[in-house]
Amino acid sequence: MHILLIHQAFAAIDEPGGTRHHEMARQLVGLGYRVTVVTGTISYMTGGSGGRRPGHSVDDVGVEVIRCRAYGGWHASFPARVFSFLTFMISSTWKAAFVPDVDVVWTTSPPIFQAASGWVVARLRRIGLMLEIRDLWPEFAVAVGVLRQPILIRLSLWLESFLYRHADQIAVNSPGFVEHVTAGGGRDIQVIPNGVDPTMFHPEDTGDAFRQEHGLVGKFVVLYAGAHGMSNDLGVLLQTAGYLADRPEIAFVLLGDGKEKPALQADAAARGLENVTFLPPLAKNRMSQVLSAADLGVAILKPIPAYKTTYPNKVFDYMAAGRPVLLAIDGVIRDLVEGADAGVYTEPGDAPAMAEAIRGLASDPKRARELGANGRRLVEARFTRRQTAEQMAAALRKAVPS
Repeated sequence: MHILLIHQAFAAIDEPGGTRHHEMARQLVGLGYRVTVVTGTISYMTGGSGGRRPGHSVDDVGVEVIRCRAYGGWHASFPARVFSFLTFMISSTWKAAFVPDVDVVWTTSPPIFQAASGWVVARLRRIGLMLEIRDLWPEFAVAVGVLRQPILIRLSLWLESFLYRHADQIAVNSPGFVEHVTAGGGRDIQVIPNGVDPTMFHPEDTGDAFRQEHGLVGKFVVLYAGAHGMSNDLGVLLQTAGYLADRPEIAFVLLGDGKEKPALQADAAARGLENVTFLPPLAKNRMSQVLSAADLGVAILKPIPAYKTTYPNKVFDYMAAGRPVLLAIDGVIRDLVEGADAGVYTEPGDAPAMAEAIRGLASDPKRARELGANGRRLVEARFTRRQTAEQMAAALRKAVPS
């Protein structure tokens, strides 16, 4: 079976950003499937091309990648980002229409416009469509305030419902999304959660080289790894660092990139936060050394009810590395982490509570290690990339017309 994935923000494992789809594609190839990816040239994480050019390439296991042009203004403004989505929708539809011998189209949202590309290609070629929902767009965009135009909201809601009703199969990466997708007209919904390849991480490592390089030797390292955007509420994490200025042995590392990063760096400088270090994003195949150097991984989102439905990918990476999770996100991910005794929950937006939780774990390293070990056992039992790839393969097979 030949699977065609359309995904503008696709990131390879040797690039910064979310690599779920490259890891999944590699697993699918290992299971005997052919996978071709149609993607863009702009990194969602950095907003730049990073040397990517339009063209065709094949990775070391046989995943084929076709990159096409689209406007690159990811971080300039919301209208610029929408224009980028629309130009990719056009260019990806054209490229995907001519990929030979395809059996099923797999497309993913957000951005929802590339899902529309998938629908067009699937119907033109009379093949199946698998729609994967990773975030509830446009609900999240409206909730966080980046999508405000009433006409755009109505059009986005119509497109969302149209795609839910016309997909042959739907996969959601969080059980919290099922009710919303069903209400929008979705059927044949499979929960295929975010997962992780445990072999990429080594809980016994201590990250000595990384600690030495960044002045973290002897520190209790609190790591946030991921996007620095409006939704991530990293201003609260800086407030937390301010509350812990009296504990010089506790160090905060914010690794990643995004539109809000310059403002966060300016805020940290204005506060005189000498316990905060900002670092650029790293490729996924280099993240093991970073997580090995961490004592605690932070997952945080704004205190918005819609975010109670999410399964953030970074939580699974922290657990795979055997590191406890400091979770400032309520809902289904809280149920998962607390159910496994793999971390500590604090109310979103509550910097004093986050500071108190960090103080407690820094003072009790044995407990922190126990939490981390519990998380590692959880992902090994239920959330390996191989397991999720097998689930995705089954859903893709069901999408193929009989």
